[in-house]
Order: sequence, then structure tokens, then C-alpha cells
Amino acid sequence: KKIFAYINYLSLLCISKYFLMEEHKYLDDLKEIRQIMRKSTLFLSLSGLSGVLAGVYALIGAGFAFGILEDHYLHQRYLILESYTFKKLIAIALIVLVASIVTAYLFSAYKARRNGETLVNTTSKRALYNFALPLLTGGILCILLLKNGHYGLLAPMTLIFYGLACVNVSKYTFGDVHYLGITEIVLGLFAVQFSGYGLLFWIIGFGVCHILYGSIMHFKYERNRKE
Repeated sequence: KKIFAYINYLSLLCISKYFLMEEHKYLDDLKEIRQIMRKSTLFLSLSGLSGVLAGVYALIGAGFAFGILEDHYLHQRYLILESYTFKKLIAIALIVLVASIVTAYLFSAYKARRNGETLVNTTSKRALYNFALPLLTGGILCILLLKNGHYGLLAPMTLIFYGLACVNVSKYTFGDVHYLGITEIVLGLFAVQFSGYGLLFWIIGFGVCHILYGSIMHFKYERNRKE
């Protein structure tokens, strides 16, 4: 009887282990399917470090802008569209923009290659379209504002439309981008209320927030995964 009971015990143990192994296998299969579906619907090559560097570029550009404006107001009272000072400010903004775009592309391409993915695919094209549409709309609006002399609304509008672009693209990438967009929109609204501090809100939005959210994304999705 003891031998028979021992055999039954071993049989039950083997059966339970078999079912546990099968259950674990099914869970692994489901996890793999979930990851494949996530990769096919979300643009996951966005690099947090590129956001940090974009914030650093914005802070450096703002430092140069402050120096230029301080020197300008020592000699002139108003800043007009045709002035050399304004052209220098536009040049600084374009340099920051181009540097941020190039950095984002290089870091995203590296991340995609490291993960064995392609940067240009249906998901990335969809994400780019949803990001570019509000951004281009805001850019055209800013040009019209400049043309009509509404300089004080430039900083708020760039923040608000950039925030809308982030919220719009967040459906196709990391959810943290959604909260970055909300933050930018709120800062843009504050910049409208406190119109004399537009450059300060611009620094917070494009400089500090990029560094903060970029660092969060890097440690949350990149560094922890490496470890």
C-alpha cells in the first residue's frame, strides 16, 4: 500500500508539474504576442535621451537670446520684425529646432537598430503624421501672428500647439508623451495670462520639461531594460 500510495503521489506530482509548465508556456506565448502587437501599433524607438538633449539645446539657445535681448534694449526701446536682433532670435530658434530634430532622428535610429527594428515603417509614419499636423498648423499661425505684429503670442502659441502635437502623437508612442503635452498646453495658457514672461515659460516648457520627461522616459524604458 505504501508503494502504491508513493506511486500515486509521484504521478500527481508529475501531472501538476506538467500543467504548471504548460500554463507557464501559455503565459510566455501570450506575453510574446502582446509584445508583438505593441510593437506593431506603437512607435517605441523614441529615445528619452534625445528629449534631454533637446531641453539642453533650448536652455543654451535661451541663454543666447537673453544676452541678445539685453544688449538690444540698452540701445532701443522696442523690438520690431525688421530688426537685426529679431533675425538673430529667429536664427537661434531654427538652430535649436534643427539640432533637436537631428538628435531625435539619430538616437531613434540607433535605438531601432539596437532592438532589431526599422525606423521607417507604417507605425512611425502614422506617428509622424499625427505629430506634424498640429505642429505645422501652429507654425503657420505663428507666421501669421508675426506678420500682423502680435509678437507677445509667439511663445504661448508654440507651447500650446507643441503640447497638442504631443497629446495627438501619444496614442502611437509612450504614454508619458501625453503628460508632456498636457504640461506644455498648461504652460502656454499661463504664458497668455502673463504675457510679459513668455520667454520664461518657453524656457520651462521646451527646456526644463524636456529634460525632466526625457530623463523619466530614459530611466523607465531604456536604462532599466538594459540592466
